[in-house]
Amino acid sequence: MTPRPEPMRIALVAPPLLPVPPSGYAGTERVVAVLSEELTRRGHAVTLFASGDSSVSCELVPTVERALWAGSTPPRSDTAFDDAEALFLARTADMVWRQHERFDVIHAHLEGHGFLLARHCPTPVVTTLHGRLDVPGMPELLRDFAEIPLVSVSDNQRRWFPDANWVATIHHGMPLDSVPFGEDVGTYLALVGRIAREKGVAEAVEVARVTGIPLKVAARLRLDSERRLFEDVLVPAVRDGVAEYLGELAAPDRDALYAGALATLMLGAWPEPFGLVAIESMGAGTPVVARRAGALPELVKHGTDGFLVDDVQEAAFAVGLAARLDRRAIRDHALRRFTPEHMADAYERVYRELVEGPDARPLRIGSHLRPSGSGATGHSVVRGPDLIGGTSSDGSCQPPTAGGRRGAEASGNHGVSTRQAGESRWVGGDACPAVGTAIPAGADGAARRPDDAAAGRDACAAGGSGAGGTAEPPGTPR
Repeated sequence: MTPRPEPMRIALVAPPLLPVPPSGYAGTERVVAVLSEELTRRGHAVTLFASGDSSVSCELVPTVERALWAGSTPPRSDTAFDDAEALFLARTADMVWRQHERFDVIHAHLEGHGFLLARHCPTPVVTTLHGRLDVPGMPELLRDFAEIPLVSVSDNQRRWFPDANWVATIHHGMPLDSVPFGEDVGTYLALVGRIAREKGVAEAVEVARVTGIPLKVAARLRLDSERRLFEDVLVPAVRDGVAEYLGELAAPDRDALYAGALATLMLGAWPEPFGLVAIESMGAGTPVVARRAGALPELVKHGTDGFLVDDVQEAAFAVGLAARLDRRAIRDHALRRFTPEHMADAYERVYRELVEGPDARPLRIGSHLRPSGSGATGHSVVRGPDLIGGTSSDGSCQPPTAGGRRGAEASGNHGVSTRQAGESRWVGGDACPAVGTAIPAGADGAARRPDDAAAGRDACAAGGSGAGGTAEPPGTPR
């Protein structure tokens, strides 16, 4: 019998915006919650950096006392992260930096706000990107931080940046076996998420009007634009008896909503990076009628799990066919593909590849060796899609094909960490570019590890501008 690999010391880093798990609608925090529980169940020493009102089985390091978006939130401007939230994200990265020696690997979920941490931390850092990558500032960041290891949540998400250092595409997994099965064909249409134009609210209301099938909406309101859309589109639909607004539902009520629906509508034209609503609906056995955009064609098998459409007219036609689909087969398909076990298996492989270090085995893409390239800042980089894992035709994650690595070993005066003989070491420069603080040199002339000196320990607080003028990473709309 093959011995089970040694447990790892894993840090998971969540944004401080919502508790883990969140009480209502959210994506990143729910994924982090499920991953933390599954990794803990497997015996790993998991530490979660998150808001203090989180509730998890592993060790919790509070980054704020209470989630920034907790409770009732007044209307606010349409920005991904406001200035205060961006500062708290930078502070979160700094808190992780100060404790990095406790961990074998750090898994960041901070979008671009964790990129400086990933570049300069002596402990390997992998970043899962949950949002859109075409938002202002992100293309520049992906170019400037070309060496840091990244995980995409769908193949579609990464398509504009094939030369970024993608080490895996890993679909989310959820405990869908706990979702009630809606065996009977439902009598209404469901929409779950946010009252936002990109979520297809107006299109869903139009489908309900055309088909005469009522629409039940479980969605949150937070931004000014969402409240305006609510008043302009949903209030008249409710008044006309076309729609019913349920507010933001907790998980049990949300799952029951899925189970009782004829179909779940996802008609927004924006490219969903993943789409938790789709897999949750399918977990209940309810077909998904979705716009052929973003990651949804990776998740929804047309004619089996639901239908992929291009406009409202097609969506109305698809709703008329939804009752013909096998709801049991839809549920079984989802329970096979989108499990916490599949997700954790894939992340474990990524973690071990990074922990083993760059010399564990040759870097490969498929069966072909690929030489190192040169990054924009002089880094020696091996880049390209599918370096570690991918997805098969049934959506399950594939084993890694790349050798373990931190990403790049820097040349020039930056100073980045390398792992040699199992030890983290700071090499190659005399200052951390995040703040330009000098790091004392050791006897061998190489800069000492930041933990050897107070100046070094504080040198790479994440966020703000780097010495090269790199802008603080932007956030991502939720």
